[in-house]
Formats: sequence, C-alpha cells, structure tokens
Amino acid sequence: MKQQGAVQPVTRELRAWIAAQTALGHPRAAICQALLDAGWQHAAASRALRLTPEAMSSLVVPVDTPAVPPVLAVPSVAPADSGVLVDAGDKWVEVLQRLEHPGLVVLGHLLSAGECEALVEAARPRLSRSLTVDTQTGGEERNRDRTSQGMFFTRGENAVVRRVEARIARLLNWPVQKGEGLQVLRYREGAQYKPHYDYFDPAEPGTANLLQRGGQRVATLVMYLQEPQEGGATVFPDIGLQVAPRRGHAVFFSYGCAHPCSLTLHGGDPVTVGEKWIATKWLREREFV
Repeated sequence: MKQQGAVQPVTRELRAWIAAQTALGHPRAAICQALLDAGWQHAAASRALRLTPEAMSSLVVPVDTPAVPPVLAVPSVAPADSGVLVDAGDKWVEVLQRLEHPGLVVLGHLLSAGECEALVEAARPRLSRSLTVDTQTGGEERNRDRTSQGMFFTRGENAVVRRVEARIARLLNWPVQKGEGLQVLRYREGAQYKPHYDYFDPAEPGTANLLQRGGQRVATLVMYLQEPQEGGATVFPDIGLQVAPRRGHAVFFSYGCAHPCSLTLHGGDPVTVGEKWIATKWLREREFV
C-alpha cells in the first residue's frame, strides 16, 4: 500500500475503487478510514473523495467498520532493466503492463510452450472438482462460484515444477519456501470463478488455522497454460481491468493488506469456447509448511 511521505497522486485506479465501494453502499466515512488506515495521507484522501478539510474532519466512522489489518511486506517484480525485460534467472521475461495500486504486473512469455504442455499433461490425470477455503473452519469446501477442475503439485515435485518455482522466486525476489505448491486448473466451456479475494479474511473464524501453515497470503501469480478460443479473461472489477489468457503469459498481483482497499478483487470470466488451463502460485508471508 501507499506510504506516508511524498505527495501521493490520486490515480484512476483509486477513483475506480472509491466508485465501486460507494456503489456497494459503503459510507463515505468508512471509505475514508480505509484509505487512512492503509497509509494514504489525509490530503490525498480528501482529494480522492473530493471533500474539503472541514468535511473530512466532520466524518464519523461507524463503530462497526472493519479494522484494516497491518501492511505486510510483499513480493514484487523488479523494474525492467531495458524498460521492457526483467531478469528471471534462466530467461528474460517481458513486462507488458504495470500498475502501482494495486501492485500488478502483466508478464509476457514467463513460461515456454513446452513447459505449459508438460504441466498440463502431468496434471491431467489428477484433476478433480476445485474446492475453496472454508472460512468457518480453515478447511476446504465445494463452492458454486468456482466451477473448474484442479490439482496441486507439491513443491519441487518434478523437474518442470522445480524450474518454474526457481524462476518465480528470482522474478519476485521471494524464496521458494514461502510459496504454496503450484496449483493447475482446467476451465471447460461455461466454467468460471466469480470475483473473490485470495487473502484470508481476518474476520473469519477459520483464518487462524490457515495462518498456521505460513502466515497470510500476500501475492498471487496466475500463469496461462492453454488459452480458450473465447472468454476466460482474468478480471479485476475494482480497477476495470481485464487480462486476456495467452499461453505462457501471466498476471501477478500483491496484497500486503488483507482488506478490500487492496483493490485485488478478481475472478475468471466464463470460458465460452474451448478450454482454459492455468497454473496459480500463492505466496505467503512466511515459510509454507
């Protein structure tokens, strides 16, 4: 999240987030408090909300407004040396798009065609209906919002997984040990994943159990292994962004604050023609065990 210090610009993404929160019925005072708690300066928050200093000082935050958790360190893609390419150890990766808030980077040619095919074929016989986190217990459950099939590789399970994990660790400057096992998902025609957050909600009773294995999730990397003929975009409703699934490309985003002000609400649009295969890597704040 943004920190105190230099003048903070009011970006298009921030205005889009404020508009989305307003449309959802959140009071202006709660939106303001979320900005301040996330590190925004008082002046920047007032500009973003288009409020005078007097109006800002008169805002009363509802007593039931959820507290914003502390901001954690997150992985990040280093600035590209050439403006376009970044060193990922065994290859150079293209930076196709970069946003500051949220911290989001669209990457080109992270994986080769051969690596994509190898991950798909290794995963295919182990697929089953995808599950989601049970926020009440910290376990897993079926969810009608997620209609894909999937499986998990253990860390370092085979040569391709080890090579990809090492590349991700170099690219994001985040140790392999602080990542969950690689998950591969298949989305057939009509399959989708409705918008959601990847962090564990601090307000949910099952979160304490989930945090025991490596702390909070702080970032996500979605890699496209096979693109459908139509549909299947990765969407970020709060910032109005759609990322088209292209084989070998990826989208990375971080969320050091486990709160909607991270602007990382995202989902997978329905596949309308063909199949989409992706590999997802979730990064944790500590070693994942």
